[in-house]
Amino acid sequence: MTEFLDHEAYIAAAPEALRSQLAHVREVLKRALPDAEGVIQYGMPGFSSGKKIIAGYGAFSKQCGLYVTKGAIAGHFDKIAAAGLKASKTGVTFSPTKPIPDELISALAMASRRELAV
Repeated sequence: MTEFLDHEAYIAAAPEALRSQLAHVREVLKRALPDAEGVIQYGMPGFSSGKKIIAGYGAFSKQCGLYVTKGAIAGHFDKIAAAGLKASKTGVTFSPTKPIPDELISALAMASRRELAV
């Protein structure tokens, strides 16, 4: 498994078709969580406060994922479904053909922060 030093290195190593989407998600998360620290944990980029990961994101072969708390997903499940996206207990998958809306990224990040009380 490749060890990444920062978000830029992670994005540069992702499949080319997903890089711009990852960079965009990163920028939206930075705006939504301005005082959070950018970190690489579990081999993926994310944003933390102290030792708590508020939101993370990653790339796979054909899709990307945004990872937040269970409560954030549960609280926004209808919006995720309305966007035509699939969710697990802690993540939402999206692709270049079905991007995740900026408002949803921000809402999930803020809900995750509230749930973690950071």
